[in-house]
Amino acid sequence: MVLVIVGFMLGGLLVPISAQIDQRNYSETRKELGEIKEALIGFAIMNGRLPCPTTEGDPSNANYGVEDATCSAPSPEGYIPWKTLGVSEFDAWGTARTASTNPWVGHWHYRVDSNFSVAITSITTGFSADALGIRDSAGNSLTVTAERPIAVVFSTGKNLAADGENADYEGTNGLYQSDVPTPTFDDHLIWLSRPLLINRMVMAGKLP
Repeated sequence: MVLVIVGFMLGGLLVPISAQIDQRNYSETRKELGEIKEALIGFAIMNGRLPCPTTEGDPSNANYGVEDATCSAPSPEGYIPWKTLGVSEFDAWGTARTASTNPWVGHWHYRVDSNFSVAITSITTGFSADALGIRDSAGNSLTVTAERPIAVVFSTGKNLAADGENADYEGTNGLYQSDVPTPTFDDHLIWLSRPLLINRMVMAGKLP
């Protein structure tokens, strides 16, 4: 009888503990996304542009985790160049890769508007054919055509799979999805806006 009671007590603790772990992973992932956003801005201030994604899949290659040399329109969706930016390689659910045959588990997906992956010389720098956009799960636009995102970063969350609009790649009019977690959508996404980046670059004296 005692063992049965203890079993029920332990079983009752499993759900709260699981929920605590999920919340911890969620909070850590959101924190790291914020750090990545700041690193992107810092990179732009230092280099006058945003980095390209990394698409090198072989961990033994010297360019693994390093930004690609170019990413002209349509810009590919790769992974955040974590070595270039000095940020975490993957989210709270991720694991390191040791071979080119390993899956990408929890690595940060990243795409940049190609016009901002080259020298940004004017506060009026426009958008490329990438034409990125963000919607919520109901299809409502979270951005406007006049001010599209210039970079998108997302975690695939606990289920380790890109959900909703994030599961599809569009070369032009690239559409992404951001919303609160649901049973069918648990990606965590941030985007960088042109006004924010331009403001930071002007404040740093990198743009007139």
